[in-house]
Amino acid sequence: MSAGSVPSGVVLLTDRLVASGPLDLVVARAVAGGVRWVVLRDKDLPRAERAALAVDLRAILADVGGTLIVAGPDPLGGDAVHLPAAGPYPPPAHPLVGRSCHNQAELDRLTTEHYVTLSPVHPTRTKPGYGPPLGVSGLRTLARDSPVPVLALGGVETPEQVTACVQAGAVGVAVLGALMRAENPTDAAVALTRAFHEAVTPEPSTATSGDQT
Repeated sequence: MSAGSVPSGVVLLTDRLVASGPLDLVVARAVAGGVRWVVLRDKDLPRAERAALAVDLRAILADVGGTLIVAGPDPLGGDAVHLPAAGPYPPPAHPLVGRSCHNQAELDRLTTEHYVTLSPVHPTRTKPGYGPPLGVSGLRTLARDSPVPVLALGGVETPEQVTACVQAGAVGVAVLGALMRAENPTDAAVALTRAFHEAVTPEPSTATSGDQT
């Protein structure tokens, strides 16, 4: 993880309970498709098992210069965490700290966090009761007012949705089901990451100085 870097592009959130195969294999396939940031959730596991899983996932990401972020205040031997909106406040002093936010009031509580997720952008199977969706327009409003870079989270499953989130001001999208449940996580990751890169790449100018006569 380079100094000052924050998650961008397609960020994978893990959930072994819905994964289409063994979690490490699904993550490896998503990484093969272009994913470089992974958030380890699976918070129901005992710490020792979760720490062992973190070691495995870090090894997969190390091959491509990727980064593992651990959900919760305990980095499990690493240096990157993603905290819930509820706390702790102030955040621990790790090199990379993210926070889940859902509204302006939660953004206003930020202090030293480096990035946030804004959710849910769309209805989601993972947290179906977590408030009304922000929609792309709500995402745009909150992203504009956020003091730190924003990842769009919640129901982002298609390349078109990735494009819309980036155009609304997100530096990336955090996805769970679209990759965890995918029959082919590599192909799914390729499609989503391609949409991200196309959305952030400026359109080439059709006119050049040599065109004028």
